[in-house]
Amino acid sequence: MTEPVIVADVVRSGFVEGHHRGSVVVTAPDGSVEWSVGVVDQPMFPRSSNKPMQALGMLRSGLDLDGELLALAGASHSGEPFHLDGVRRILAGVGLDESALRTPPAYPIDEQARDEWVRTGHAVDPITMNCSGKHAAMIATCVANGWPIHDDAHAKSPDGVWGRDDYRSPEHPVQQAIRTAIEDSAGEKVSYVAVDGCGAPLLAISLAGLARSFGLFAAAAEGTLEARVANAFRTHPEYASGSRRDEAALMKAVPGLMCKAGAESVYAAGLPDGRGIAVKVEDGTPRARAVVMAATLQHLGLTNDEIDSQTRHPLYGGGIQVGSVHPNPSLFK
Repeated sequence: MTEPVIVADVVRSGFVEGHHRGSVVVTAPDGSVEWSVGVVDQPMFPRSSNKPMQALGMLRSGLDLDGELLALAGASHSGEPFHLDGVRRILAGVGLDESALRTPPAYPIDEQARDEWVRTGHAVDPITMNCSGKHAAMIATCVANGWPIHDDAHAKSPDGVWGRDDYRSPEHPVQQAIRTAIEDSAGEKVSYVAVDGCGAPLLAISLAGLARSFGLFAAAAEGTLEARVANAFRTHPEYASGSRRDEAALMKAVPGLMCKAGAESVYAAGLPDGRGIAVKVEDGTPRARAVVMAATLQHLGLTNDEIDSQTRHPLYGGGIQVGSVHPNPSLFK
């Protein structure tokens, strides 16, 4: 197939109101494509679904984190109090505080956490930006290696390039280590480099490469760095996402599964048997992301109450549910 296909229908009061198009791939334990629809072999931006591989690059470079703080290093966190405390703990471990962060100021992405943050008199802040755990870990990796962190003498240029001594620069050693880890995990070379929403490099691989990476992590042998990341996610899913997030609920409900969503409706998961799954909804709408992932898990023969519930994203009218976004029945059988 050369273009995305209809992966989900939008149905209101029994009427098909619209569709979401996208691509899905399942890779086998050996990394080959087991099942796919849409476009899975062309470059795409995994967005924050790359974060487990970014964490691997940092561990390879001497980052000394484990457990919930390692999960936070690979998270797009919700900005809940325990997330912010964890970011401060990562930085304090190398003698720094949150002033070292170069994440763009933002509100917590969790609605309850955001409302409480505002109620207590706070505005947008770098620590509440969802990537602050990853940035804190990047900074900690730099300190462990004696690498520079900031390059304040060279402001960001108009073409979006940071000074070479800035930990966000694609040329910085920490980002070079991350690139190598992503390429090793995906089994392919990065094809394009851009700037992600948090200011760190964004590296393009194929959707199949993303799925392959997650299958590798989920089935990694105990004692490997990949298993260390996967175990951190599975043991502390609320740190890898948030206490009220669908990703955390899915990891709690499916033994051995690890998963990570990203912006523009990207979602990847790995199963303990080594299979990987990656989803990209073309229009970037988040509401279809979990629906398509749950439908893919069902397609693979996995089902439980949580998976079943995630195959329907409710639509409301007049305060009651009148429809849902649900998987394309002709695609997921």
